[in-house]
Amino acid sequence: MRNIPVNLAGYRLTVSENVEMKMRKEDGVEKVVTDDKGNTKFVVALMVKAKGQKGEEIRVTLDTDPGEGFSEDDMTRVELIDPRVTPYSFKNDKNETVSGVAWGAAGMKALF
Repeated sequence: MRNIPVNLAGYRLTVSENVEMKMRKEDGVEKVVTDDKGNTKFVVALMVKAKGQKGEEIRVTLDTDPGEGFSEDDMTRVELIDPRVTPYSFKNDKNETVSGVAWGAAGMKALF
């Protein structure tokens, strides 16, 4: 199963690390991650918290550059556009199975 839509209504999302271009190490060299059309992917860390509960930090891959105005220093509150999770599972170099979900979104906008 791929790209499962997520409803984050009722949760506060706050930028906890600045937006950066997503990078991947290939043959010991850092390379920018792009989609199949060559568009650069971005990543942001968000603190996700429901009222009265402890929060959790997630890293979200964004399909587009959200632009300026998203700073961990300002603790910017945001909303994800079309958030989703994608399950994954693979064998690492120690032959251990690693699995989980990867967070993604079409984009992100600031809440004022």
